[in-house]
Amino acid sequence: MAVRTVMDDVLDRAIEAGRVPGVVAMAANADGLLYEGAFGKRTAGGDAAMSLDTVFFLASMTKAVTCVAAMQQVERGNIDLDEPIGRIVPELADPHVLDGFDASGAPILRAARRPITLRLLLSHTSGFAYDTWNGEIRRYVQVNGIPSAGTGRRAGLMVPLVSDPGTRWEYSIGIDWAGQAVERTSGLDLEAYFRVNICEPLGMSDTGFLLRPDQRARKAGVHQRTGDTSFDVLDHETNQQPEFFPGGGGLYSVGRDYLAFLQMLLHDGTLNGAQILKSKSVTELNRNQIGDLPVTMMKSYDPRRSNDAELFPGMLKRWTLGYLMTTEQTPTGRAAGSLAWGGIANTYYWLDPATRVAGLILTQIFPFADPIVLDLFGQFERAIYDSL
Repeated sequence: MAVRTVMDDVLDRAIEAGRVPGVVAMAANADGLLYEGAFGKRTAGGDAAMSLDTVFFLASMTKAVTCVAAMQQVERGNIDLDEPIGRIVPELADPHVLDGFDASGAPILRAARRPITLRLLLSHTSGFAYDTWNGEIRRYVQVNGIPSAGTGRRAGLMVPLVSDPGTRWEYSIGIDWAGQAVERTSGLDLEAYFRVNICEPLGMSDTGFLLRPDQRARKAGVHQRTGDTSFDVLDHETNQQPEFFPGGGGLYSVGRDYLAFLQMLLHDGTLNGAQILKSKSVTELNRNQIGDLPVTMMKSYDPRRSNDAELFPGMLKRWTLGYLMTTEQTPTGRAAGSLAWGGIANTYYWLDPATRVAGLILTQIFPFADPIVLDLFGQFERAIYDSL
């Protein structure tokens, strides 16, 4: 019989209290698996138990995969981090900035003062924004009837910047455009590119944008929180016939697949003999790319999709070419310089290169930055570090 752990207790208590319908959590260090567990139900009120092979909508956890793909293209000489990206993606050759609205409500646009580069796209300093967390771009898309980029419709990418490239950090659709650059330089769509260049080499057989029938049968239900212990079940599935694959947030996966991806990054780009990135590329991927620009709170303009979001409020944070960087040791145990991010349905991961530990927690609950899930994530992470 398996020995019960503190991590089991942390996760089980959350289920018993009804604070999440179901959860999968995992962690690994440089030597291999530290923990994996599944608790609760796949869907609130359902019969199917949560299991380690349950399929989750990863949303913005896709971004790190797209960033790795982009760094592969940099390694191969197909893209330079600092050249104008308009050479590869002509739609970005002449960017314009939204400078407010005139008296009639029409948007005021002006030419951007510098070009967009891949480095700026990956570090969320390109000037793009999300309508969920930016009121100006939200007004723009509503006035013009533009869909979300997450719908997989190309019209969702055709929006102006909200600031000049390189002048501020703002969480954005920049990674969707980076995914387009990968497609243009490789000749493959992202579904095929990820499969050939990342997923198959790492054994990530349950990761992709398009759901197979067996995966749909294992998919966790997506929920809207209505109270501390109450949820509505949503009819939620990404566009399975998209015009483009959203590199900023379209993947489905299972915990073991994504943990393998994190382990590859812990091992400087190589896992089980498969080299995904060179060590120097991982170093570049992991370092601060925004200088003294602050990572600010993401103020929500769509409370059903996201709360106001800031991990570790009060701590100075930076952004790399793939993820958030914490500049101090966190209360949960990760070392200064650790990396992390998540997905809008409250999936989260962390990557600690100094301690060589990585982990993740997967739920399917809107809105993002759910305080209950974040608290559970923190308790789980703290238990992992205490167990080392």
